[in-house]
Amino acid sequence: MVETYQFKLPLVQAAQAQKHVTVNEALARLDAAAQLRLISVGETVPPVIATDGVAYAVPLGAVNAWDGQVGDVAIFSNGGWVFLTPSVGWSAWIVDQAADAMFDGFDWRIGAKSLSKNGATTTFTSFEFDHVILPGADSTTIETIEDSLLVFGVTGRVLTPLTGNGLTTWGLGTVANFNLYGSGLSTAAGTIIHWLTGKPLVSWGNEVLVLTPVLGDFTGGTVRLVIHGLRLEPPRL
Repeated sequence: MVETYQFKLPLVQAAQAQKHVTVNEALARLDAAAQLRLISVGETVPPVIATDGVAYAVPLGAVNAWDGQVGDVAIFSNGGWVFLTPSVGWSAWIVDQAADAMFDGFDWRIGAKSLSKNGATTTFTSFEFDHVILPGADSTTIETIEDSLLVFGVTGRVLTPLTGNGLTTWGLGTVANFNLYGSGLSTAAGTIIHWLTGKPLVSWGNEVLVLTPVLGDFTGGTVRLVIHGLRLEPPRL
């Protein structure tokens, strides 16, 4: 079958019967690939029920209808799966990770914005999580700023009011600097945290965030936090 160069769309041949089959197949592939949205890059088992046009990256260990298609993009079309082979530099939105990614010839690199010929990347990340505050003098997150991340800042929003005995305001930071990412913050629901690191700061070793009450202790509340940073990935061998 003769195909187009970029998206491998099937072309109608001279005197071909049932031309609509080829045209519809090409449109289905184009609809999926032109603004590529991958439901997952890690799912190994094809869904039993899928909507026409949904796409997945086929990872190592894929089985059933995806067996033998590792590295391809699987697109559900007309009751079955069709496959595209991505080229280096293709980009996609990864739905289950809420992040964009770039294909380096082997893997989809989440957050990659530049790519060297041997796979080194400059990667931006926005790591979001909800932190539930327990009673105490301060509250430390379970989630951490990952090792070797260049941190631009932390943003967030108070989801439920921060409560506490004598609590007036609160600060957000690290063990070394309790107000690094915010001070004098309101306890009210809807309060926005939007704090840039004064100078971009590299986290050497996984580092927790610390919420510190002013003039009192915490008794409860929930805060949604997002760590914004940049990570450098070396080239492959």
